[in-house]
Amino acid sequence: MTLVVSWIGMDSRKISSLNIASDSRISWGITATYDFGRKVFGCKNHPVIIGYCGDVLFPSIVINQLIDLSDQGFLFPAISTNDEKFDAFYQKLKELFADYPSQTIGIVDDTIQILFACRSGEIDFLCKKITWRKAGDSWSVGNQTFSEHSDKLFIIGSGRIEFEERFKEFQKSNEAKTSRAVFQCFCETLENITNNYVGGPPQLVGLYNRFNAMQFGIIHKNKRYFHGIEVNNSVDYNRVEWRNKLFEICDGETKKIRINAQKQPRAKRH
Repeated sequence: MTLVVSWIGMDSRKISSLNIASDSRISWGITATYDFGRKVFGCKNHPVIIGYCGDVLFPSIVINQLIDLSDQGFLFPAISTNDEKFDAFYQKLKELFADYPSQTIGIVDDTIQILFACRSGEIDFLCKKITWRKAGDSWSVGNQTFSEHSDKLFIIGSGRIEFEERFKEFQKSNEAKTSRAVFQCFCETLENITNNYVGGPPQLVGLYNRFNAMQFGIIHKNKRYFHGIEVNNSVDYNRVEWRNKLFEICDGETKKIRINAQKQPRAKRH
């Protein structure tokens, strides 16, 4: 399975960011694993980000296609509301799944879960969870009410319980209601996970008040990763923004916190 975490960041009583992070492990049983699978996505031309868990083959094929459709303006107009963006994505997703060969049903996992997040204007954010269940061949949509402070939203995948147990400790800290607390908890969960179906480097995409989807590089164990793949031969590492496990902005060349960037200390318990 996997671990996918979504959360909002609040700034001066408004939502300033919405992020989705995931691990990179794809598993076939307990022993066969691949730690470089992409699980988070972002549109270049729209403020839309997506993450998934559960079955791998169908989402990994179709999400890439729907991202490209969106970027070319074929899925929804640029002026669409959040609900219109979601509805267009959801209907096309179900339409494509209806054409998925029935012969594959025996190898499809029991569930598919997809997080879809978008923004309209500068402060109108949306995050929904799409679930397909093999039992009953049924689809459902989950909504999440945003807190009045930075907080986790949907947590999905087989690593969910371990994340939520660890997050209880973060909620006792001075930085409990911060965006960095969620990401720090996510990274520490990956580092200490006992679930064999979760692993590999973190991946991160985000939405801010302006611009389209942000796709981040991650400094993990003193190496650079982008969407789960190690990056080590670039002439311009800083063409993307890099974050470390503390959620600090880093320099892609040095892999250290960027000069003048705000330090994000590990949340300490009261």
